[in-house]
Amino acid sequence: MAKKDIQEDFSEEQQEVLKSIRVSRIIVPILIGLTVVGYLFWKQYDPNEFSKIDWTGHTIFWILLSVGFLVIRHFAYAKRLRILSEGAFSWRKCIELIFIWEFSSAISPTSVGGSAVALFVLSQEKLSAAKTATIVLYSAILDTIFFVGTLPIFILILGPEIIRPNMSGFDDIDGWGLTFLGAYGLMLAYGSAFFYGIFINPRPIKKIVVGATKLKWLRKYRHKAIELGNDIIIASKEMKLKKWNFHISAFLSTATAWSCRFLLLNCLVIAFVETTPLDFISQFKLYARLETMFVIMAFSPTPGGVGIAEATFGGFVTDYMPETGNISLTIAVLWRLFTYYSYLLIGAIIIPNWIRNLINERKKKKLLKK
Repeated sequence: MAKKDIQEDFSEEQQEVLKSIRVSRIIVPILIGLTVVGYLFWKQYDPNEFSKIDWTGHTIFWILLSVGFLVIRHFAYAKRLRILSEGAFSWRKCIELIFIWEFSSAISPTSVGGSAVALFVLSQEKLSAAKTATIVLYSAILDTIFFVGTLPIFILILGPEIIRPNMSGFDDIDGWGLTFLGAYGLMLAYGSAFFYGIFINPRPIKKIVVGATKLKWLRKYRHKAIELGNDIIIASKEMKLKKWNFHISAFLSTATAWSCRFLLLNCLVIAFVETTPLDFISQFKLYARLETMFVIMAFSPTPGGVGIAEATFGGFVTDYMPETGNISLTIAVLWRLFTYYSYLLIGAIIIPNWIRNLINERKKKKLLKK
């Protein structure tokens, strides 16, 4: 993949997106992750704890089941992409594109963002501008609906203890609780804005988004704000033509994908802490706690929450861990290896080949025109 080819075949904006997903980008998140994990091992980890792990059939079974949930999660995202593209992509192509999407979310800087990469990637796959904008924006809405809809139900059923262990009520809410409420509020706000723009009236949302760039520190984003406003209008026209079975299928795929993300962690806790209660309420509370943790991680300043996830996981599951030792660090590292670093590795293998094929296809088109 020559730099010259990219400069010749892509616009400046497209070159910026391609640079944001180059394989060298994995170095920063890996260094952050290794630094945080290394520090945690140095401060907290007891080598004897690892030797105490009994690698029985119980442990292996639950680890394999967690891997199974990881695979189902990926297929559920691929299924959603297939639904939203209305069969424009084969199953194989959907699986490949989800790997690229996940990789970009893990390493893209906030100035470009995973959505910008997704828009670029899908636009190179012979989709119309309307279809591309619809897929990216509606995916964000579906993800938000899942969290905004389920968390209040969890709190009603289980109480504020889903935010942090031993939190008896909102009157003793701590910093983590305030962080969660702030993150949830932001998620609700932008989710509601996008929902209103796509399903009710997109033009006021465009005016608000573009109008915000009149502020001095947001002026440089005016062009991107105009593009986003136009994408919302395009997506709105597309979505108003869809039937209910389209929305239900897309949401079920979304719910399956997110549920598997948290059930994977449930399985890892059970695998390494054999005393973990398996009754529905105990597992439901653990699942809800993990979903709460992800809401806080979603607004992490680091790529993909790297470092933050490993450091905070133990605090969210202290009531499920043994009183002695720090087995939660082992679980956190394994969890991130499965769900984060695996996508960095697979993305690093897939993306160079995908870009190479993209460049070759453009060259063929140029030759045919001649």
